[in-house]
Amino acid sequence: MPEIELLNGVAELPRDDWNALVGEQSPFLEWDWLASLEEAGCVGPGTGWQPRPLVARENGRLLAACPLYVKSHSEGEFVFDWGWADAAERAGVRYYPKLLVGVPFTPVTGSRFLVAEGEDREHWIRQLSATLREICAANELSSVHVNFCREDETTPFESSEYHRRVGIQYHWRNHDYQSFDDYLDAFRSKKRNQIRRERRAMQAAGVAIETVAGDAIEDALFEPMFRCYMATIESHVYGRQYLNERFFELLRKRFKRRLCFVVARRAGRILAGTTNVVKGDTFYGRYWGALEPLRHLHFNVCYYAAIEWCIARGLARFEPGAGGDYKWLRGFEATPTYSLHFLREPRLAEAVGRFLAHERAEAAHVIDEMDRQGPLKRTRRGENPAPRR
Repeated sequence: MPEIELLNGVAELPRDDWNALVGEQSPFLEWDWLASLEEAGCVGPGTGWQPRPLVARENGRLLAACPLYVKSHSEGEFVFDWGWADAAERAGVRYYPKLLVGVPFTPVTGSRFLVAEGEDREHWIRQLSATLREICAANELSSVHVNFCREDETTPFESSEYHRRVGIQYHWRNHDYQSFDDYLDAFRSKKRNQIRRERRAMQAAGVAIETVAGDAIEDALFEPMFRCYMATIESHVYGRQYLNERFFELLRKRFKRRLCFVVARRAGRILAGTTNVVKGDTFYGRYWGALEPLRHLHFNVCYYAAIEWCIARGLARFEPGAGGDYKWLRGFEATPTYSLHFLREPRLAEAVGRFLAHERAEAAHVIDEMDRQGPLKRTRRGENPAPRR
């Protein structure tokens, strides 16, 4: 008979057992990433992120699991529910703590319910989702949130008490491009010429941009990549430092095979860089920073160099994370993202449900309009499925 239990961290489980559940799913679900967040202290006591992975086992074998956290705030989630928290507090409902199924500080789509090969996936999604509601009620928590899940994971919830939310990100798709010039040819002339000017600006400024991945990454690069990450945090009033240097050091030891650095140098000195993750046919853009300001540096390092690298290696997708209509102007397509939300207080649940119905309709309209008006020629633009309402 399977037993379902809460653990105190992914690090409590054998690495190979957890990764067997992850399989070909998102790299941010892998033991090396999640356990490194725990070991580095990025999550845990004092952070507002208390790891409590939910696992189902039978005779010691992992059957299913989800990365679960008890949250005492809404920072670092990127599916924003601060308005809900404010409404709850004004109504006399304590909103925190709450439960969150997801990956800390990582607005990237991926499976949130991990199921062993040969097991009934839909059964375990339903079982874990029901267990999450039970944990929520038993501990008098306000809510359960499942962030950036796969669309097919929302189907088993349609008859449950979870509400489906639709957000919008901008993802690049490889429409069988054979070269960067082929990608440029997909644009209307005005935008194509602008990108070429922005690329030439780097040459005129004496900036060389290099992309290195996996074992080709020199250990000495990790310290300046952390400084680049910190530069972004320190240069914006809304910046939040979620990661520390210890985490970058653990990535060097455990996760280098998944990493890809894009580094800009002038006269041999590092100006800027991005820390990215690659798995399967997908490139995930994560942490950008510039140690010196330079016009057009951001677009070249974060987007153009990464796209050129993806094309050269035949990657299908590039997910650059949350926000930024400027990505859309550079050929990234408006793409729906999904999350699920259970709110224990009936009045709050009803109000959120009404809001999300309107939000889903608006998201569908925005995606349709952005696809219709985008900078790519209509013959080269991919089709975006409108989110289900």
